[in-house]
Amino acid sequence: QAGAFILLGIGGSYLGARAGLEMLQHSFYNERPPGKRNGPRIYFAGHHLSARYMNDLLETLEDEELCLNVVSKSGNTLEPALAFRLFRVYMERKYGRPGAGKRIYVTTDQKRGALRELALREGYETFGIPANIGGRYSVLTPVGLLPLAVAKIDIGTMLQGARMAALDLAKDCLEENTCYQYAVWRHILYARGYWLELLVNYEPRLFYFGEWFKQLFGESEGKGGEGIFPALLNCTTDLHSLGQYIQEGRRDLFETVLDVGRSGAKLLVEAHPDDYEGLNYLAGRPFEDINQAALRGTVMAHVAGGIPNLRIIIPALNPYYFGYMVYYFQKACAMSAYLRGVNPFDQPGVELYKTNILALLKNSTWGNA
Repeated sequence: QAGAFILLGIGGSYLGARAGLEMLQHSFYNERPPGKRNGPRIYFAGHHLSARYMNDLLETLEDEELCLNVVSKSGNTLEPALAFRLFRVYMERKYGRPGAGKRIYVTTDQKRGALRELALREGYETFGIPANIGGRYSVLTPVGLLPLAVAKIDIGTMLQGARMAALDLAKDCLEENTCYQYAVWRHILYARGYWLELLVNYEPRLFYFGEWFKQLFGESEGKGGEGIFPALLNCTTDLHSLGQYIQEGRRDLFETVLDVGRSGAKLLVEAHPDDYEGLNYLAGRPFEDINQAALRGTVMAHVAGGIPNLRIIIPALNPYYFGYMVYYFQKACAMSAYLRGVNPFDQPGVELYKTNILALLKNSTWGNA
């Protein structure tokens, strides 16, 4: 039993899982009392190198019973490897080495790597990452499924959604395959000079889905001096910071809007006798209707301002459609890259900065450079 579950990973080793957790859980999941949560509190580490964050997290977890899942195919990626070293020491002091070993779960390469060797030596329970699946495509493997299952999310239904997407999107006919249509529209827009894509949501629970989208498309397409730059627009919040630029700035971006169906949240605007802000005309209207009006009004304004808009309709934010969305965007990403003559499954450009960091850390005088 654990009151807190810590997921250690970076990039594809954590973004897909976090996207699902944020989309499918209560918006304030960790703050809810145990009786109103489906599982332990869930925290994340190993996705950056901030000492302040790690100190604050360790202080937050001081009185908690912990379990830990470290996710890394190689085991030597700097950020999660450092976080795992820190938490291994912490948990071995708290539970003793054998006790800590029963609370550590390792998701790594099925056959090789530093992390697998350590797991075998220490007796940690392991989950395998298929050798032919890269991190950003691994949401529907143990990389994403284990943390989602810990939160009591129905991963069986999620996989059903992915399987239905695989069946729906197997058609070679462009007119019948919306996934291919999306890839083709991206290709056409890029050829016309639209090099930046804003993935737009009007639901805060989709924020980390957008973060996963950024890695998926950025690492898959950004090669050889080409590629669409993936970015996010979180509405209506960002309309009050970026709305002016989008409406009247450079005409080299386009938007893909995630249009979500009703969530079932029955929240209505109430009338008030003083009506100081003049909003009584909305009395009795659902907040969801108002949010939908914001989406449609914004799309109309941006299209009128010369911004191409694509729209993807998501019937509901539930496990089935999360699985469907993951498969949809993964396949669309691969097709989009192939249309540009790019391999969507490698990422050669991420090695240089890693090499530079390691060289600096191994040079005792780096701090004076």
